[in-house]
This record gives sequence, C-alpha cells and structure tokens, in this order.
Amino acid sequence: MQSWSIKQILTVFMGLFTLIIITHLLHLYHPGIFHAGFLTSLRWMAIATLIAYGLKKNNLTTWIFLSMVIGTEIGHDWPQVGTNLKVLSDIFLRMIKTVIGPLLFSTLVVGIAGHADMRQVGRMGWKSLLYFEVVTTIALIIGLCAINFTKAGAGIDLSLADTAQKVEIAKQSWDQIILHTFPENIAKAVAEGQVLQIVVFSILFALGLSMVKHHHAKETMLHWCESLSEVMFKFTHLVMYLAPLAVGAALAYTIGKMGFDILKNLFLLLATLYGALILLIFGVFLPIALYIKLPIKKFLHAVSEPVLLAFATASSEAALPHAMKALENFGIPRKVVSFVLPTGFSFNLDGSTLYLSLALVFVAQAAKIDLSIGDQIVMMLTLMLSSKGVAGVARASLVILMGTAASYNLPTEPIFIILGIDALMDMGRTGTNLLGNCLATAVIAVWEGEIDFKKTEVSTN
Repeated sequence: MQSWSIKQILTVFMGLFTLIIITHLLHLYHPGIFHAGFLTSLRWMAIATLIAYGLKKNNLTTWIFLSMVIGTEIGHDWPQVGTNLKVLSDIFLRMIKTVIGPLLFSTLVVGIAGHADMRQVGRMGWKSLLYFEVVTTIALIIGLCAINFTKAGAGIDLSLADTAQKVEIAKQSWDQIILHTFPENIAKAVAEGQVLQIVVFSILFALGLSMVKHHHAKETMLHWCESLSEVMFKFTHLVMYLAPLAVGAALAYTIGKMGFDILKNLFLLLATLYGALILLIFGVFLPIALYIKLPIKKFLHAVSEPVLLAFATASSEAALPHAMKALENFGIPRKVVSFVLPTGFSFNLDGSTLYLSLALVFVAQAAKIDLSIGDQIVMMLTLMLSSKGVAGVARASLVILMGTAASYNLPTEPIFIILGIDALMDMGRTGTNLLGNCLATAVIAVWEGEIDFKKTEVSTN
C-alpha cells in the first residue's frame, strides 16, 4: 500500500480543519445542532492527520508543535488527565536546572580565557565586546518596556494551580545586593541556582586562567572546559528530546486546570515578543545598517537562508556554517567572520536577551509581584552578564530564565505556562539572534576598515 505524501496529509488536515471551523461556528450560533461527541471526534481526526504529518517529517520542532495541539485537546477534553500530566513538565524542568551551573561555567571560561590575550585578539576583541554590550542592553530595555506596556502576565489566576508559590522578592539594600553578587561557596551557588554568583566566579576563574604562564597547564584546563561545554550541550540535546512531552503536558495541565482563558495571556505574550523583536530589527538593526552604508537588499539576500534555517530549527548553531559562508560570499574577510560570528553566539544574543527581560517581568506579573523600577534594573544587570554564557542551542534561554527566576525567588508556575508556547517564541528570538550576529560581523568589518561597501562588489552566489 502506497503511503501518503506530506501534501496529501496536509490537504486532508486542512479539509478537516475547515470542517471543524464551520461546525463550531454553527454550534456557537445554534447550540445543540451537533452532538458534543461529534465535535470531539472531528478534532481528534484532524489531530490524527497531524500525527501522520509528524511521522513523515520526523523532527523535533514538528513534534513540539504537534504536542502543543495534542496537549491543548487533552486538557480540554479530559481536564483530570491533563492536570495529572504535570509530572512530565516537572521532570523536564528539573533536568534543565541541572544544566545551569556546568553550562554557564564551561562556556564563559572558554569564551573569555580562550580569547583573553589581547595580543591575539587585537582591536576586534574590545570593539566586538563593546558593540555586543551596547546592542544587547538596548534589547533588554526594549523587552522591559514592551512587557510593562502590554502587561501580558496580569490577570493570570495562579491560585488555581496546586503548587503556585506565594513569594515576594526580599527588599535588599544596595550593599546587600552587591555582597550577594559574590559567591562564598561555588558549590552552594550551583546548588541554589544563583546564576549571577556562578557568572562572577566563572569570569574570575577565566581571567585567572588567562594569566597562567605554564602553557601546558592552561591548555589542559581550557581543553577540559571545552570538553565539559561540549558534554553539557549534548546533555541539553538529550533533554530536549523530552521537550515535546513536556510542552504537551504543560499545555494539558494549564488548560485542564485553568481553562482556555489562559490562552489570551499566552497569545498576548507571544504578540508582545514578536512586536518587540520587530521594534528591535527596525528601530536598532536598520539604523545601524544605514549608518555603516550596508547594502541592505544584498545583505538580506545573502543571510536570508541561514536566518530562516535558524528560525525553523530554533538553533543558531545549526545555521552557523551556512551563515559563515554567506558572509564570506557577501565580501566580509574570513578572519573577521571566523572571529566575530562565533563569539557573537555567546556575547550577542539580541533576541534571547530581549526575551529574557520580557519573560521575567511576565513571571512577576503572573505571580502578582510588584517589581519596582529598581528591581527590574537589577534583574537587567543580572541578565546582561548571565545571558552571555549560553550559545545558540535550541531553547537554551529557558536555562537562563529558570536560573535567574530562582535567583530572585520568583515562582515557577508562570514558567510552566510560558513553556507551552516556548517553541514559537524560540523560533523568533533565535532568528533574531543570527540576524543580529550577521549584522555585527558587518559592523566590525567596517570598523576595522576591512571592507568598504561603496567600493566592494558583493557576491551572493
């Protein structure tokens, strides 16, 4: 028997989906015209065609989307079952938490100690870091302004959730805040998920390592940290196989416990993120491109494929080789591309930093915790450092979000809610990350005098 093609499966799904919309509209205006069981069966038939599509595509992103649909339907049809599935989300989030300490330590040490010799890095080092810090700070501010404007987290009733945590941020004096930044015991900081303390320790460790004169000792430690980083990325990759189950369970629990009213907050959060990302692209990236006289049309033609790849896979790392080749074809020298672009994956995650500032305030709004401007500024300073420690791995921002939320005693329930649409959010922020890093590479090339776009014929082959 010949198997169905993806086109045939999607045709059947669209037909069923159209039928579902029509029958639900008729049911809305003429209650009782259809039996409830008929509508349920129709929805599950559409889901069955999506499952067939998932089996054909067989990739993680597709199954995450399918899990969102299935989880929503389970939560709607069988609320009791949906609320019992929360354990799957708990398992996933626990596994994510185990990654925080080792991943931050290893990536920061390698990123700093591996490039801390200014005789090797030269001017590109400080110019890149200066540019990265300015742009990511602007991204954080945009995220904070956007979520404070839309208040997407306001109105969520966390009292309906069994494990909702009733906590408040402890008010600290300025000297207590500074003191809390420095760890007294790194093992304790890792165990408690104190992200800022881990970051400070990692930075000091990396600077100390860069000062080691014994070449063999330095290379041995760097090699160990690189190996640890690679292992933790693979560990994260394995944990992400649980993501479809966790996402489906999170939505099933959320819908089963709180009903469909919660979705309006989720869609408002999603719209807030994409609106903020569009503002970042047109309000920050575009003026920078115009300032350096970048041929925008040719640049977009050159980087469109790797950016779309990053968007579809939710992984900048997957698009890195293609992006490097595209930028070289664009006319940027390899020595600039090979330094700036990979460094940007650790220090210039514009989309992710914007998302983190937005998501943290959403968590506080959902928990009805009133954050003052001072609290939000302190959080932003934390994110300015902690967001530099995670490379372009799919859904890696969730690691930082969990760690920073724990550092400020924010509840985890709103993060369960965010997890339900994290795949959609991750695609937008990852595509923005790669676009921002491609632009950063062009900026540093101009700043170093390595390219003049007015004189250079750009190749897009």
